[in-house]
Amino acid sequence: MSSGGSSSSGGSEEDDEGIDSYRKGGYHAVRAGDHFNGGRYVAQRKLGWGQFSTVWLAYDTSSSRYVALKIQKSAAQFAQAALHEIEILSAIAKGDPSNSKCIVRLIDHFKHTGPNGQHLCMVLEFLGDSLLRLIRYNRYKGMELNKVREICKCILLGLDYLHRELGIIHTDLKPENILLFSTIDPSKDPVRSGLTPIIERPEGNPNGGVTMNIIEKKLKRRARRAVAKISERRASMGVEAPKPERNMDGIDVRCKVVDFGNACWADKRFAEEIQTRQYRAPEVILQAGYSFSVDMWSFACTAFELATGDMLFAPKFGQGFSEDEDHLALMMELLGKIPRKVAIGGARSKDLFDRYGDLKRIRRLKYWSLDKLLIDKYKFSDSEAREFADFLCPLLDFAPEKRPTAQQCLQHPWLNISCSTQSATRKEANTEKLNVGMSNLQVKGGQVKKG
Repeated sequence: MSSGGSSSSGGSEEDDEGIDSYRKGGYHAVRAGDHFNGGRYVAQRKLGWGQFSTVWLAYDTSSSRYVALKIQKSAAQFAQAALHEIEILSAIAKGDPSNSKCIVRLIDHFKHTGPNGQHLCMVLEFLGDSLLRLIRYNRYKGMELNKVREICKCILLGLDYLHRELGIIHTDLKPENILLFSTIDPSKDPVRSGLTPIIERPEGNPNGGVTMNIIEKKLKRRARRAVAKISERRASMGVEAPKPERNMDGIDVRCKVVDFGNACWADKRFAEEIQTRQYRAPEVILQAGYSFSVDMWSFACTAFELATGDMLFAPKFGQGFSEDEDHLALMMELLGKIPRKVAIGGARSKDLFDRYGDLKRIRRLKYWSLDKLLIDKYKFSDSEAREFADFLCPLLDFAPEKRPTAQQCLQHPWLNISCSTQSATRKEANTEKLNVGMSNLQVKGGQVKKG
């Protein structure tokens, strides 16, 4: 779906990119110490990769700063995608000379010729871990609401700038595509860890860099799996102690929106299927056209995930129904029935809904309001749940034109509440969450639904 992922400035840390993609039209093989753009940028280490590119930490010798260097695959379709992203990022940088709008900054772009062809390269400011990594780091427990507020303000500032000032729709907003200003672990940050930049390529190992990297990773992964198996075995024998809560106090949660590989101008949309599944708005599923408000839907899903540690909607295939149908059913269970006008208004409506606006293949729904979900399952206090639901629910309106804009959200009272302490009940509830497991699965209409 997306060109980027969850490591710094748009790479992904899942597995690795595989050695076979290093061929004509594919990735460019990089080693630490390699020079780019006439020697201005020197590669330091790989940060991550996406299906279109690899991302490297590089040292900018002209500004003496660390940057993220994104090197696109060389085939024509990837070059085209990179040109589009450069066009969008250039407009973003041009309209924000003070770099204060919470959007990743493009510093430079150039072409680099290698054995596999000509690669477009983008130089982006170096950022830290993604919100997905932060959610994992916090062991899927749900963050303190003050931290959630701070993150939401950054994202909304970015969206307001994109939507209102530039006319750009991101189309793939999710925790993975929002990066913290700095890394969670200070030792991974080249500046805070006092890293000495590599300026020249180290001698020896003339072409084994990429191969070794991938072989080493495979071995490390095997070792990790073996350790995981042992701890699973111990857990099944009842040895496992619950992990202590992570301390989030020292983490700077200021963040920026990244990965504009799928972004578009509102007046020049080119893809019907946009957004990563769990963050996809109903009008996209129904193919009823879309605008800026699709980003607002994804924003609401992201805010919920930060506050609870769980995805708001995680649809699955079932017997006799598709993932899309399950997705719409989950939405209706939480938000009420889709208004008939919306339900029948898309190119795909006839496949999914009958003429009354009811789902054809999933009949029995179990309704549960958002504030009740926050209280019963996530142990929010009544007031916290009411205030948070009051912020989120308007963003999850089935009618896209009724959703508040990013500018309107920034005025919402929830963003300006300051609670010095979070209710202790939630802290206890989070430890209970580990033990819930199977107990909140309920069978409904021949389909297993998570409660």
